[in-house]
Amino acid sequence: MRSNVVIWWILAVFFLIVAAVYTVWHVLAYPELVGAARVEWVGTVALLFGAVMGAMVAVYLQRVHKSQGGELPEDILTSDIDDGDPEVGEFAPWSWWPMVLAASAGVFLVGMAVGTFLLPIGLAIFVIAIVGWVYEFYRGNFAR
Repeated sequence: MRSNVVIWWILAVFFLIVAAVYTVWHVLAYPELVGAARVEWVGTVALLFGAVMGAMVAVYLQRVHKSQGGELPEDILTSDIDDGDPEVGEFAPWSWWPMVLAASAGVFLVGMAVGTFLLPIGLAIFVIAIVGWVYEFYRGNFAR
């Protein structure tokens, strides 16, 4: 985690330096412009926002690293794979219901674009897919 923080701070400083170089370069390249027109605002502001966003991610990661109370097993070079292997839940790799759910979203969105008569059909497929996905462990070969 500490290396991620360092990388994001490096990116923030890099974007800040590039924004300064970009602005100075534009001012020197076009000496005939006067006032606020000397600065090319779109690129300067975009690069400054890149620096701000990099700093924001770095501060967030720094606070997370400080609050977790130590290094994670993924960050320790001498740790084994089993050290960071928590239980993440129960998943059904054979399940077809997520594909049916995605198809229902597709039918619904096509209904929004083409014709509203497809909206109730998409909603009906959605309800069937959600019920099927929730209750797939209660019937069939994998019932518990």
